[in-house]
Amino acid sequence: MGSVGVSTIERLFAGGATNRSERRTVLCDGAMGTMLYGRGVFINRCYDELNLSQPEMVRTVHEEYLQAGAEVIETNTFGGNRFRLERYGLQDRVREINVAGVKLARECVEQIRLKQASDAFVAGAIGPLGIRLEPLGKTGLDEAFDAFAEQVKALVEGGPGHGADLLIVETMTSMAEAEQAILAARSEAPGVPLIVMVTVDEDGNCLDGTTAERAAVRMTEWGADAVGCNCSAGPATVLSVIERMCAVTHLPLAAMPNAGIPRAVDGRMIYMTSPDYMGSFARKFVKAGATFVGGCCGTTPNYTRAMKSALRAMDAQETAVSVVVQSTADDRKGKVEPPPLADRSKIGSKIAAGEFVTLVEIVSPKGIDCTKEIEGAAQLHALGVDAINVPDSPRASARMSAQSLCVQIQQHVGIETVLHYTCRDRNVLSIQSDLLGASSIGLKNVLCLTGDPPKLGNYPDATAVFDVDAIGLVNIVRNLNHGLDIGKNSIGESTGFTISVAANPGVPDIENEIRRFAFKVEAGAEYAITQPVFDLRLLEEFLRRIEGFRIPVIAGIWPLTSLRNAEFMKNDLRVSMPEEIMARMGATTSPEAARAEGVKIAQEMLEKARGTVQGVQVSAPFGKYVAAAQVLGLVESVEA
Repeated sequence: MGSVGVSTIERLFAGGATNRSERRTVLCDGAMGTMLYGRGVFINRCYDELNLSQPEMVRTVHEEYLQAGAEVIETNTFGGNRFRLERYGLQDRVREINVAGVKLARECVEQIRLKQASDAFVAGAIGPLGIRLEPLGKTGLDEAFDAFAEQVKALVEGGPGHGADLLIVETMTSMAEAEQAILAARSEAPGVPLIVMVTVDEDGNCLDGTTAERAAVRMTEWGADAVGCNCSAGPATVLSVIERMCAVTHLPLAAMPNAGIPRAVDGRMIYMTSPDYMGSFARKFVKAGATFVGGCCGTTPNYTRAMKSALRAMDAQETAVSVVVQSTADDRKGKVEPPPLADRSKIGSKIAAGEFVTLVEIVSPKGIDCTKEIEGAAQLHALGVDAINVPDSPRASARMSAQSLCVQIQQHVGIETVLHYTCRDRNVLSIQSDLLGASSIGLKNVLCLTGDPPKLGNYPDATAVFDVDAIGLVNIVRNLNHGLDIGKNSIGESTGFTISVAANPGVPDIENEIRRFAFKVEAGAEYAITQPVFDLRLLEEFLRRIEGFRIPVIAGIWPLTSLRNAEFMKNDLRVSMPEEIMARMGATTSPEAARAEGVKIAQEMLEKARGTVQGVQVSAPFGKYVAAAQVLGLVESVEA
């Protein structure tokens, strides 16, 4: 069995005492108990004993977490102390159960090293004793120390490469118990890295009333190598604790929340937090200062996979940013200046000149025949529309590639297109290849999007990639415009794209939207296209909020087709929809009247917005291209 050098383990805690930004993020696994319960193990069983009686089941769980991207897996020994094992008459098998737990995890880690040539580490899991300590209980602090010491000794038996690579003391409910666990670990395993995490109430305080700040200070003083919070009331609570701890300790921080608070559904307790939601918080944990990120109760390999994807996107985004902002001689050597915006495309020329731009959105077909779409583009071109916007499999649907339809429209019709490009389905290598190809075949306008998650579409089990998000994608396109790939290598010349981004003036979390928009502009966005706008006040407020980093804005306009369409926009897509518009659509008496009223509402919005934005993008619901043209005032009647 291969050995793991101490220096390798120490790299997990590297970065210096005061510079958290130099520490790399480490992804830990999720719940073991949740996975075992899901395999039919009753809750009245001793889960730790399964290391002996059903080792294959435990091994399979470890393997699933490693395959999902976990770099640290915890042994199945959370309750492997003599007090908890005594409930099952197993108090004399502490060493046997803990040694077996390490052996199972170690075998899985060695397999991943051989198969993937990548490092993974075994963390000896140590949970609370499950009893009250003096003065609240009859168990003395010395007895608690002895119980922890017995478990620690078993977990590290055999030394590096055989025992646990690090120890994780978790779900500590009181400082008295945490202290004894730390002292025991330092006594029995002085050279083994130690992470200690508390669990907190909804106010972010330990269950014995100790504040998060005080807990972090005390655990630092007692000798922990990293501190943090696990379990608790879910990601939001843990995030607040990490933010508070970050201010008072120089140690690496660990965040491993539950999948929210479980709810009773049809007689079963279900964790309601989704993997994607947990993935979004993984990034927030890191931004708040966390080094070790993972999951606790209710999380599964799907959560680990989502967190891995989110962290990978974050890393790739930072890499792309560094390529843009670094100004070393090597970077400048292959860097070129892109053509002026006015020289890159017709859209670029009109935007640069301050002229009003008109775009119409045409969605790709689900099959291979795009005759209808090409004919619609030709009709719109003849009416004077400036360009056609082509979405990239909207709402995670499987359609003809946007790039293919853009090429065919430009070749057959001669009208310029705006290629929607999402990060959902491509890693950074594929993104770069696609964009180089797009530039070479004459596509010069790119709308950089993160993309809808697959769960919104017809294939919810499809795997999302998200190596970068929209901000990272803008950085990549900007690099390509400067003749540099993501590795800072010269590609010879500029790709010459105009770079646009999306904005949503009606999103509930407008603060986050404004913040992300600023990042997009800083990354290199040159103009923006909004989601459909039905409330002019929201658009005007958004424009006011971005005044300090304003770029040209093109407003999204959607001609409603029915009351049901309005309800879908409001409830499913979370588009802000004034009650007045709902009432107007509800008052129509026929499908034709509803479509006519939808066009009228869209025309009114266009006229109101005309003086505040530099263009409009009009959608063509259900392929009603003439309706889009009428909104723009290019025709007088709507097709039935």
